[in-house]
Parts: sequence; structure tokens; C-alpha cells
Amino acid sequence: MAFAQLKTYTEKDYYSLPEDVRAELIDGQIYYMAVPGRIHQEILNYINNSVYNHIRSKGGNCRIYPAPFAVKLFADNDKTIVEPDISVICDPDKLTDRGCTGAPDWIVEIISPSTASDDYIRKLNLYANAGVREYWIINPMEKFIYVYFLEKDRFKAMYYTFHDKVNVNIFESFGLT
Repeated sequence: MAFAQLKTYTEKDYYSLPEDVRAELIDGQIYYMAVPGRIHQEILNYINNSVYNHIRSKGGNCRIYPAPFAVKLFADNDKTIVEPDISVICDPDKLTDRGCTGAPDWIVEIISPSTASDDYIRKLNLYANAGVREYWIINPMEKFIYVYFLEKDRFKAMYYTFHDKVNVNIFESFGLT
């Protein structure tokens, strides 16, 4: 008896999706994403605006992009494109007309109950393997933040509540409260 085989999708399939469909392509599989809720968007706006203002005030070269923003984590792999809630890219050579090719320096994911296992397990491993320097997982339901500093020689994982000041490891002397 033959087993049903999953279809493997590529970058071409991802970019053929209708514009109003939010999805990610991970290891050749398409994962559809729900429309974010109000609290999710408030958190996203707060972080995006705070980081944008910090970068601008310091005259930095980094750029911040909220979702939807396509990130092709591996230049030579056409089977993985993610759309993090927030992507910070400090190397302008990674930016393309379609988004980013290569690992962003910092990714923030704001979880919902339907995406929690992907963000905690699949994406943590994916981002670490791609070379993302810092990864935040924000849980609005439980009001906590996991911060993973993924640089190979300085890996650390930290836990914060919404009442704590959370330092941004890729920036000197900057944190969010």
C-alpha cells in the first residue's frame, strides 16, 4: 500500500499565492497564517515604532520591517520563506525588492494560540540555523517574552515579563519597557 506524499512547494509557489493570503513556506510546506488580533497589532506597533525611533536617533544603518515582509532565510534554498512579525536587518546587501535574502539580525514573533508550537520550536531552530542573531517570542496571553541571543559564541536565553525592561542585545544601551 502506498502512502500519500506531501507536495513540496517552492519560492515560485509562495509568490503565486493571492496577495490577500498570509502564509509562510518552511521546508517546502505552506503554513497559512491567521489575521492578527488587536493586542498583537498594538504590541507590534509599539516595538516597531520604538526600534525605528532608536535606529533613526542613532543614525544607524539597520532597517526594521513589520509583517507582511518576506524573509528568504537561506539564499540557496527556495523552500523556506518566512514572514516574521518584525524583522531588523543591519546589512543593506540582504534587502531586495521582494524583502530580505539571508538572516535578519533580529526577529520578533508575537504568538497566538494557533502558532505557539511553530514559534517556540520550529522557528527557534530555523532562525538559529539561519544565523539570526536575536529572536524574541512574545506571548500576549501570558504576558511574557523569551529572548534568545543566538550568536554561537555568546548564546543565551532569557525570560521577561511585560513589567521588565528588556534589553536588545544587538544594540548597545537600548531596551524596551
